[in-house]
Amino acid sequence: MPDSVSSAAFPPAFLWGAATSAYQIEGAVREDGRTPSIWDTFSHTPGKTAGGETGDIAVDHYHRYRDDVALMAELGLTAYRFSISWSRVQPTGRGPAVQVGLDFYRRLVDELLDHGIQPAITLYHWDLPQELEDAGGWPERDTALRFAEYAQFVGEALGDRVERWITLNEPWCSAFLGYASGVHAPGRTDPAASLRAAHHLNLAHGLGAAALRAAMPARNQVAVSLNSAVVRPLSQETADLVAARRIDDLANGIFHGPMLHGAYPESLFRATASVTDWSCVRDGDVRTINAPLDALGLNYYTPALVSAEPGKVGTARADGHGASEHSPWPGADDVLFHQTPGERTEMGWTIDPTGLHELIMRYTREAPGLPLYVTENGAACNDKPGPDGRVHDPERIAYLHGHLSAVRRAMADGADVRGYYLWSLMDNFEWAYGYGKRFGAVYVDYATLERVPKSSARWYGEAARAGTLPPVRAA
Repeated sequence: MPDSVSSAAFPPAFLWGAATSAYQIEGAVREDGRTPSIWDTFSHTPGKTAGGETGDIAVDHYHRYRDDVALMAELGLTAYRFSISWSRVQPTGRGPAVQVGLDFYRRLVDELLDHGIQPAITLYHWDLPQELEDAGGWPERDTALRFAEYAQFVGEALGDRVERWITLNEPWCSAFLGYASGVHAPGRTDPAASLRAAHHLNLAHGLGAAALRAAMPARNQVAVSLNSAVVRPLSQETADLVAARRIDDLANGIFHGPMLHGAYPESLFRATASVTDWSCVRDGDVRTINAPLDALGLNYYTPALVSAEPGKVGTARADGHGASEHSPWPGADDVLFHQTPGERTEMGWTIDPTGLHELIMRYTREAPGLPLYVTENGAACNDKPGPDGRVHDPERIAYLHGHLSAVRRAMADGADVRGYYLWSLMDNFEWAYGYGKRFGAVYVDYATLERVPKSSARWYGEAARAGTLPPVRAA
């Protein structure tokens, strides 16, 4: 595709956003009635996060949100995707909502709207109330029912002023990193439980979407954000093609099958028959999960390259979410992951914008007519202030230019992409990696919590204002 296509103007209504999540930025974990989530418990468990670091303070967005919104406006962002802390709104995951918790998000939304920034709310970004985990967590059906109640509370409180809603962020991570490999909260290593968790997350999405629609104006959009994998076989040999299909089912089909097509892949059931009998799927569940979507969010970082090697257990993670002796791929222990060639980010993830184009075009085919948003995309770089106090990150600018060019090419190829949310607005708590990986367009000095826009933030703001991609240079 000629470069002139990727450099062409984006539509005037295209959203130029950034994304964050509650536990990664808010801090204030013991204020205003908030109780522990699974990430509070996990991060305070020795050996679970780098350096024992936690989100107790994070970047103190709870107290600094007005300054953070002003900074977004200064940079030229037109949209901001953030998540709600379930433990802040409904501390035990049961019972009435806590108004002081909802009030924080009311203030945040009002601040965004006052600055001309369109809010997009994610209801669940991995921070389950600990009391629900104590009752069994996502492997238990009741958690999906509790999620629907929580969704109703938030929809009633904010649905009059927020039009874009996302039920779940990356349910694959919640199910398989949380309950199979154990590298994410709650840190369990039970393959059968992880598959039950995946189904109940799907059910939570369906029930939550229905609860939102019942609580909000009809104009509002309900979506889900999937970290659908771009899975490539190492060769065209039959065994490698089968291995790629198994991973594709576990990464993608397990979620988009019921959500978009009203059925789980039969090949998924066959491949995991030794792990579970899928008795957790009850009559009517898939119909509930298959609730119509108004949009689909796609999160993309790097492709996966896999092969089959019978007799060997593949524990490498294609997307770098952490090493574990326990595989996050139930029923696929003999599938091996390989490092894809090319330049890498600080996470060790290969930089490959072609994967984003491929992903967008796949879902253009999977869900024709459904608007798409890139709800996460970004890079961790080794960012440090220079002698002048500025933070220059040309690697991130090149990354953004390449991936936004891929988005523009996909649009030229017929994809209906309505917006892009850079991950992340600012450096923050990067889950099990603690504060060692910096994804932000805004640098945070963790000692003082000072915010310093990086060169990439200025470059991205220039793109947002112009609607075209500036040259790859330090802004």
